[in-house]
Amino acid sequence: MTVTNPVCHRRPRRSVDRVTDDERWLVVNGRRWPRTDPSLPDELTTALRSHLGRGRSGVGAGKRSGDDERVAASRKRVGLAKHGLGERGPRWWDEPEADRLARAREALRELDALDAAATADAPAAPAAAAALDALDTPES
Repeated sequence: MTVTNPVCHRRPRRSVDRVTDDERWLVVNGRRWPRTDPSLPDELTTALRSHLGRGRSGVGAGKRSGDDERVAASRKRVGLAKHGLGERGPRWWDEPEADRLARAREALRELDALDAAATADAPAAPAAAAALDALDTPES
């Protein structure tokens, strides 16, 4: 008997089968998914995952309400967050760490810009991106 997810009755619950290739891949129900780049700072991954969660939530809400524009905007947010985390696009293990970090920070800036555009009274420099830029400055 297959146990179904109470939220989604169409598919069985996912189970993590194993981690492969030096923890580059997560295998779920026999399918490989790229993991998040482990070299990214915690502050950066936390901010990107927040955008990812909001994007996923927006996709679901947009689908339930039949709002195609909201679904498209939310999918854009999900895509940007996943690229920043290294889960989409070029494989993070094939690129230099500096390039991966720059891609993640650029993705966060774009995501913060989406928030600023949606909120008329948003500050000129989004707080999350500004805080991450402070990490770049060498200590004196």
